[in-house]
Amino acid sequence: MDEIDLHQIITDILNGDTSQFEKLMHRYQRQIFLYCYHMLGHYAEAEDSTQEVFIKAFRHLSKYKLEKPFEAWLYTIASNNCVDIIRKRRLVKYLPFLYRRDEHNQHVDQVIEDNYYNEHVLRVMSKLTPEERSLLILRCVEDKSYQEIGEIMRQNSTSLRKKFERTAAKFRKYHAQTTGGLSNGSRQQSRSQNHI
Repeated sequence: MDEIDLHQIITDILNGDTSQFEKLMHRYQRQIFLYCYHMLGHYAEAEDSTQEVFIKAFRHLSKYKLEKPFEAWLYTIASNNCVDIIRKRRLVKYLPFLYRRDEHNQHVDQVIEDNYYNEHVLRVMSKLTPEERSLLILRCVEDKSYQEIGEIMRQNSTSLRKKFERTAAKFRKYHAQTTGGLSNGSRQQSRSQNHI
C-alpha cells in the first residue's frame, strides 16, 4: 500500500465508507501488535491494546494530517496507549506473571516469545521507564530511524539519538547485573573451562 492508496483509503473512510478501515487494520495490525507485545510483555494485554489502538485510530481519524506518515501516527497512539497501561498497573506486583507462560491462552505465538523474550530481558525492560522501553523497542526491534521515532514520540530526532545511547547503556548495565555480568557466550566458555 503506497501513500496515494493510503490517502485515498483514509479519504474514503472519512467520507463514510467505513468498510475501508479493514484494509488499514490488515496492513498495520501485526506490527502494532508486536510493538504492544514488546512494550507490555503480555500476550493478552497486547491483543487488547492493539484492538484499542485501532478503535482510537478510527474514532480520531479526522484528526490525522495527511502530510504526516500514517504509520507514525498509529505508533504514537500505540505508544500512548501502552504507556497508559503501564502507568495504571503496578508493574512490580505483576512481574512474576510476566515471566511465566500463560498456559490457558490458546493463541500464544510461541515464535514471538522465543525470538524476543526471556526472563532477563523482561526484568531489565521492567526497570526502564515507558519512554526508554518504547525507544529501545522502536529502534532495536522495529528498526525505525531516529526521524521516524521522533515523529512517533513527538521529540527531536537528535535528542532521541542521545537518549537512545544513554538508554542502551542503562539496559546493558541492568542486563549485566541481572545475568551476573556474563553473556551467554562467556558463560558457556567459563563452563567449558571448568570441565577441562
